[in-house]
Amino acid sequence: MAVKVYGIPLSTATRNAMATLYEKGVEFELVTVNMKEGAHKRPEHLKLNPFGKVPVYQDEDVTLFESRAINRYISTKYEGQGTPLFGKTPSEKALVEQWIEVEGQNYYPAMSPLNYQLFFKKMFSGEGPDEAIVATNVQKLNAVLDIYEARLAESKYLAGDFFSLADLSHYAQTEYFMKHSGKSDLITSRPHVASWWEDISNRSSWQKTITYGSS
Repeated sequence: MAVKVYGIPLSTATRNAMATLYEKGVEFELVTVNMKEGAHKRPEHLKLNPFGKVPVYQDEDVTLFESRAINRYISTKYEGQGTPLFGKTPSEKALVEQWIEVEGQNYYPAMSPLNYQLFFKKMFSGEGPDEAIVATNVQKLNAVLDIYEARLAESKYLAGDFFSLADLSHYAQTEYFMKHSGKSDLITSRPHVASWWEDISNRSSWQKTITYGSS
């Protein structure tokens, strides 16, 4: 069975899974889930992901949900091809895992609410942002980015001097933030974070992801 990703190109988690597959040189089929019509809550999708979310990943006899688990699986199964996204040594892998956790526990919880309030909320509901939520999460994100700036002053990428899953995990949320939040200066005002983002966002894997389906 060919590799399949069930999701939509707009989805941040789907985008990160696609980028991982491109980095590893794995051919895949994106199976569009019509979320506007509630397809993600129908029984056939709930059999794949009982939480009714995307993406879902299928590869031979393996079916997975939760994008970070999906990306780890892809990186491990296809370790011998494409970019070594976990590094090459146990210590490098530990650092990759550490910064994936930082993204999930610190970066994402601040970045995701900002993207929702400043971009997705108007798209989905027509309502403007809750400025109190925005202010709280700008403060949180500033604190996280100060740590990133210090780290990236020491190494080119988060886990060391090699691009990894730790960096890739930041792709989709940061892309929307930079293009649609009106607060991209939180990134660009920090020279090492800005240089890091300029570097990783221009990788061919990410460019293929964000232009997927365009002619």
